[in-house]
Amino acid sequence: MKGKRIRQKGKLRLSQYFKKISDGETVAIVTDKGIRVSFPERLKGQSGKVSGSRGKFKLVEIKDGNKMKTFIIHPAHLKKI
Repeated sequence: MKGKRIRQKGKLRLSQYFKKISDGETVAIVTDKGIRVSFPERLKGQSGKVSGSRGKFKLVEIKDGNKMKTFIIHPAHLKKI
């Protein structure tokens, strides 16, 4: 996996922290090491649909094997596809 450039290490842009992602959008999970990650490492690189929100976090539905699972993820770790 490609890491951050040397000047970007440890930084988090405010636009990325407060970005708007609406329900029904397809997103990829990209971990940002500037924020604490609270979801399993196996999700990194997977894609899913946003099904709702809880506060400022988003509910993302991801297919894990044959089951659809819902994870609560901060928008800073999501990238629109």
